[in-house]
Formats: sequence, structure tokens, C-alpha cells
Amino acid sequence: MARVRKTDRRAPRREPLTRERILLTAIRLADEEGLASLSMRRIAQELGVEAMSLYNHVASKDDLLDGIVDLVVAEIEVPAIHADWKTAMRRRAISAHEVFLRHPWAPMLIGSRVNVGPAMLRYVNATLGCLKEAGFSYEMADRAWNAIDSHIFGFTIQELNFPLDPSEYASAAQMFLPRLPADEYPYMRALTELVIEGTHRGVHDFQFGLELILDGLERLRQRGRSS
Repeated sequence: MARVRKTDRRAPRREPLTRERILLTAIRLADEEGLASLSMRRIAQELGVEAMSLYNHVASKDDLLDGIVDLVVAEIEVPAIHADWKTAMRRRAISAHEVFLRHPWAPMLIGSRVNVGPAMLRYVNATLGCLKEAGFSYEMADRAWNAIDSHIFGFTIQELNFPLDPSEYASAAQMFLPRLPADEYPYMRALTELVIEGTHRGVHDFQFGLELILDGLERLRQRGRSS
């Protein structure tokens, strides 16, 4: 007589709850639903656990926010300290801009908190180190870093919140043109007509502003070396 095999009725093994798993889930929710969606209950629901169990891995909501900030910063390219400073700062800025576009909630959150996570400290230290080794004083390196970051954050926040898609610029300019009489607003009208004609796209260019900053900093660096 054939033996009947017993069916294994044990529940599937649940993936262990870890701090990293909680933070990655929080980032995914923030990306998909916005930062306002982040509550301990919502994250726990997504993970299939009780909200109180999260506190074994994150101390508080603030600890959670600090944790997701640091994971996002870890995605940004860290400058090589002894690399050509302009190349390193350009790559760093472009990388940060791309990361923030992937995580639209991150620029405002990063800018509103004191961030001392290991990824942030490594990122800032490498930035300052690259500038210092290139010949900037500590004071000028600090100003240079802040000037670059002001462009990154400001441009990205504006890009994320701009009410028009680039594909809509020409049609919007056409609708706006009647509000620009040539005798009152000749320069705005002329620019608007260029956008309508397609001669000028009107699209904001992240690297245009970045290169202006880098070129200005290079002049300051050269001036500092010659003094």
C-alpha cells in the first residue's frame, strides 16, 4: 500500500523585520504617495506587522525621517577627494539632482533637518576635502559647497513644482501672448514669441547655472592662490 505524504501546513516563513527593511518601505511609500503618507501605522500595514513592532528598530518618527534621509543621500555620488575639483563637483551636483528627482520629497526634508547620519557625514566630508585639496580655504570651501547646494536644491524644487510640462511651453506661451502688449512689455513679448516659434525652447537648464557657479568658483580659487 502506498504511503500518503503529509502536507506541510506550516505558515510560510515571514521575512524578519529590520531597520533597513522599514526604511526602504518608508522611502517607497514616500516616493509613491508623498511624505504625508508616512505614519508608523501605514508603514506597519505595508509590512504586515503591528505598528508597535517598528519601535524595536526605529526610536521615533524623527528617527525614521533621519534614516530615510541618510539612505537617499547614500545614493548621491561622493566626490573623490583628490579628483579634479570641477569634475567632481559637477558629477556630485548632477547626481544629487537626479536622486532628488527620483525622490521628490527629499529636498525639502533634507533642507529642514539637521542631518548627521553616516552617509551625510561622508558626503559632506568628501565635498569639503575635495575643495580643500584643490586649494580652497576652509571658509571658501564652505561657501562654495553651499552655493552649489543652493543651486541643486532651489532648481530641483522649482522643477518639481513648476506648473507646466516642457511639452506645454509653446501652447502656454501662445495663450499668454495677448496679455503682453508690445508697447508695455516688449522684452517679455519678444521672448514669448521665440518660445512660440520654437527658436527658444524656454526649458530651464540645470547645468547652465551649475557651470556659472563652477566658473566663478574657479576664478576665486585662482585669485586665492595668487594672493
